[in-house]
Amino acid sequence: MAETTAAPPAAAGAAPSAPHHNPKVITALRRFAISITVFNVLGYTVLGFEQPWLWPFIALATGYLVEIGLEAVSARQGGRPPRFAGNGFRGVVEFLYPAHITALAMNMLIYVNDNVWAMIFGVTVAVGAKWVLRAPVRGRLRHFMNPSNFGITVILLVFPWASIAPPYHFTEHVGTVVDWLIPVIIIVAGTMLNGMLTGRLWLITAWLVGFALQAVVRGVLLDVSIPAGLGMMTGVAFVLFTNYMVTDPGTSPSRPLSQIAFGGGVAAVYGVLTGMSIPYGIFFATAIVCLFRGGFLWALDIVERARLQREEQQRAQAAAAPTTEEPGDEPAAKSTVDPRRNGAVQPGEVVRT
Repeated sequence: MAETTAAPPAAAGAAPSAPHHNPKVITALRRFAISITVFNVLGYTVLGFEQPWLWPFIALATGYLVEIGLEAVSARQGGRPPRFAGNGFRGVVEFLYPAHITALAMNMLIYVNDNVWAMIFGVTVAVGAKWVLRAPVRGRLRHFMNPSNFGITVILLVFPWASIAPPYHFTEHVGTVVDWLIPVIIIVAGTMLNGMLTGRLWLITAWLVGFALQAVVRGVLLDVSIPAGLGMMTGVAFVLFTNYMVTDPGTSPSRPLSQIAFGGGVAAVYGVLTGMSIPYGIFFATAIVCLFRGGFLWALDIVERARLQREEQQRAQAAAAPTTEEPGDEPAAKSTVDPRRNGAVQPGEVVRT
């Protein structure tokens, strides 16, 4: 999830430096991490989360170990210092923000009965996918698959008996006005976060409009309940997905038109999957669109590399082309004979004999 910028080029002979985080992205990650931590604490103490209370700590330990281990391997292979080194405890904390968010989101959103190893497997896949599913963006490799969403998708595919967490557990132990207050707080906090830091409001708008449209289209074409399709938008789970998952700044585009295509694409694919009676379509749709985006980024890179290689070959051929004049030759004098006049002298010219 973390978005990084390339470090300045190192001096000749110096060891490569580790990429550093954009300060604005660090702020967004910090607030994401704080928000999901507070929500988990409230979930286990007030709201009614149904996973064992020890599991968030197991998920965090798994996420931290996988993230640190893979970063150490990557740093050793690239001959650079690890990203968590060099800035003390603060550097380690900032480095672990993405793993922290992914681990808590995985445990909060998936339900695997009492099989803790399935949850550990999901967290490992989610965090590890960032080091495998990558595509070139502005000259450097970045992960394109939403980590938490991908981990949930893999669990649902590998373990058919698993399911997502029941939506009611977000408000199971509260009632009356609190049922409405929780999604309102999430919407306000998420809108401020995405508006000021991640810049993903275009994506959210396209996703919401597209979701409403697909509900209407399915109702017209498949004769299903339109209010039921639109009613899903009022749940806490949908609000969380809208503000904190599909808007992941590390795996979603930043340009407005690209955001619209991404958010609308997820809604369209969800409509198709739901129309085919495929459950959990919201997670499968996000994974499919992320996969298409990754393929598109690779295609752009291949085309750009081919263009640069072609231009380099053309420059090399132009530099190697032979010249028609030998060095030291004087340029030939201009002829006074006009071939169009059959060799006749041009008017006004003096003929020397």
